[in-house]
Amino acid sequence: MARTFKEVLESGDFVITAEAAPPKGTNLGHFRQHVALLKDKVHALNVTDHQSSVMRYPSLGGAIMIKEMGGEPILQMTCRDRNRLALQADLLFAHSRGVANVLCLTGDSIVVGDHKTAKSVFDLDSSQLVRTIRTLEKGYDLAGNQLDGGVKFCAGAIVTPEADPIEPQLIKFEKKIEAGAEFIQTQAVYDLDHFAEFMAYARPFGAKIMAGIILLTSAAMARFMNKNVPGIKVPQDLIDEMAAAPKGKALEAGIAIAGRMIRRIKDEKLADGVHIMAIGKEDKVPDILDAAGVKL
Repeated sequence: MARTFKEVLESGDFVITAEAAPPKGTNLGHFRQHVALLKDKVHALNVTDHQSSVMRYPSLGGAIMIKEMGGEPILQMTCRDRNRLALQADLLFAHSRGVANVLCLTGDSIVVGDHKTAKSVFDLDSSQLVRTIRTLEKGYDLAGNQLDGGVKFCAGAIVTPEADPIEPQLIKFEKKIEAGAEFIQTQAVYDLDHFAEFMAYARPFGAKIMAGIILLTSAAMARFMNKNVPGIKVPQDLIDEMAAAPKGKALEAGIAIAGRMIRRIKDEKLADGVHIMAIGKEDKVPDILDAAGVKL
């Protein structure tokens, strides 16, 4: 019988998670294909929640589909789009449908997305959402009313080890752990020596930490992230390696880099696992795992 994500975390095994992005519409064919491809190759699949503030099929719907297909979903929930009533209601619904893992996110700014005149909510932040989950587990809602039937979740959050300055991130990290986060998935890391310094700080807090790996597809992509995505820093030597790839081979170079990084993270025990973000190249996750020499 397949282990739950929580059981894997508690086992001490090297944890492997990946992302599956729902479609912009109701054609779930590609999403279903990615789930079928990955559900037995990773311990759990994150379902993104209007990633980058772009409207898509709901995370909760995708998580339920993964569950129905025999996979282990991690429901991403952002505080950007819903107030505390809606967040609590979705958590009750998720539990009732067997979704047991939640990644709590504050959410990207509306201005980076495709509905720039939408109103942000931010009634809660990610730390408060983690604490909300723990409150619901005690049998009460945020207004102090008793629930008729409780919930139980494995709750996590994120951290950005490459943030500059790092101090605000460390404060948020501590708040998330204090609120009850059991696992942490990081924003993409590429400088593993620098990441090791962050881990020396983070390990004593006890949460399981998965290093974020974003698949590089070109040198231009790496430069774009350096310029436009806060908290991501691709070192120049990796950009040069991508740029030096023969024509048509940049994706293969990116897969090799991702595999090499995962192998080092595992061999040197830099983190408790990895979270792979292939962003539109989900079908390449098995190739990344092969390049890393890791499997369940």
